[in-house]
Amino acid sequence: MDNFFKISARKTTIRTELSAALTTFFAMVYILMVNPEIFSNPLTDGSNPLGVSYGAIYIATAVSAIIGTLLIGLLANLPLAQASGMGLNAFCVHTVCIGFGFSYANSMVLVLIDGIVFVLLTVTGLRKKIFDAIPAMVRAGIPAGIGLFIALLGLKNSGVVKVTSSGMELGSFNILNMAWSDIMPLVVCLISFFAIVVMSKKNIKGSVLWGILIGMAMYYFFGLTIPGFYEKLNISLTSPFAAFGEFTEQSLGKVFTEGFDFSRFIEANGMANFVIGILTTSLAFCMVDMFDTLGNLYAACRKGNLLTKDDDIPRVNQAMISDAIATCVGAVCGTSTVTTFAESTAGVAEGGRTGLTSVFTAIFFFIAMFLSPIAQLIPGCATAAALLYVGVLMMSSIKDVDWDKLEIAVPAFLTVAVMPFTGNISYGIAFGMISHVVIELFTGNGKKVKVSTYVLALMFVALLLLTH
Repeated sequence: MDNFFKISARKTTIRTELSAALTTFFAMVYILMVNPEIFSNPLTDGSNPLGVSYGAIYIATAVSAIIGTLLIGLLANLPLAQASGMGLNAFCVHTVCIGFGFSYANSMVLVLIDGIVFVLLTVTGLRKKIFDAIPAMVRAGIPAGIGLFIALLGLKNSGVVKVTSSGMELGSFNILNMAWSDIMPLVVCLISFFAIVVMSKKNIKGSVLWGILIGMAMYYFFGLTIPGFYEKLNISLTSPFAAFGEFTEQSLGKVFTEGFDFSRFIEANGMANFVIGILTTSLAFCMVDMFDTLGNLYAACRKGNLLTKDDDIPRVNQAMISDAIATCVGAVCGTSTVTTFAESTAGVAEGGRTGLTSVFTAIFFFIAMFLSPIAQLIPGCATAAALLYVGVLMMSSIKDVDWDKLEIAVPAFLTVAVMPFTGNISYGIAFGMISHVVIELFTGNGKKVKVSTYVLALMFVALLLLTH
């Protein structure tokens, strides 16, 4: 095991890798609940035109996460985890199916195309050229942008930050006007966060995991002070085999049995709209998936000091192949594009350095596949503290940016700022790339920009104009 995963060489231990895996799992297990909710209840009235149940997508999400996470651990030896990407799942349901009018099975064909294109880009070496086309200041901004994105996700999950009709605002701590049941999750999040910070400062091993567990314990302890708290949890141990039955009937293999039948869409919208819909949707899936994955891989490896001497991701082809295969598996199982999760960085912050972290994380996902109600016991306010701490750690990359030079500062700033404000990693990279090209082109330095950078910037422009 030591030789295969290079545990000693990367100065880690099996215990540390296990602790990191638990942290990663706790930080991203929400996807097992959120992804099925998006697919099974896409409309506000609770109706489901897609025809798939919560249980079917729960199993599809778990299976694709297990396979993707195992692959990236065994093939790339990186401490990262994969699952159906947030944002991409909503795009698949609300834009492709409900907006454009493709069926659920049709949308899985488009996800499968994404996975196949990803494989081709990797085996032909084009992936390397694409990564090299990203300018240095945008690369420096990627980890910080993802850090803010993760931190904002944690703040919203805990209620410390609330999304309102007028934008975002601080959640209320006012004990005179607010119920304790509303304030309690916010308090748990902040106490857990400060506990992680203090333990990390004291070099206590497993500080992030301990912080999550402390938050979880406080949440249920404080629940004793809230009338009806435990009744509202609505936890019921149902048979997992019922979900497996729904999975085999409703989602598994639908991409092949029904997915390639586009006759209903063509009849309703015409051939021209069909061609445009296929091209624009495939472009969106591929671009967002590719740059979400590249961004998260780069950010996590940088945080764990795993980058090569050329500032590249180690064994990146194996990592990308893992992602591509997982996306194809996800399409066959019946879920949207699988990508490397930004929350994986929580495990890296905990000390995960090898693929053994990924293997352990995959095992936890396998266990959770049979214990769907128990997975819901991990409160979002506890994992939010870990995400907030990871955001702090990932801000260090911006020290490499020369903020006194506008041609460097503007692309870096847009990369960092757009990610959390839009909730999309790829959009941050897009604005960073486009601004870099525009500034260099109109200040007389256009010849210094790589041809591949121009091509990539134009593809991002097309993505924004045609799909958003």
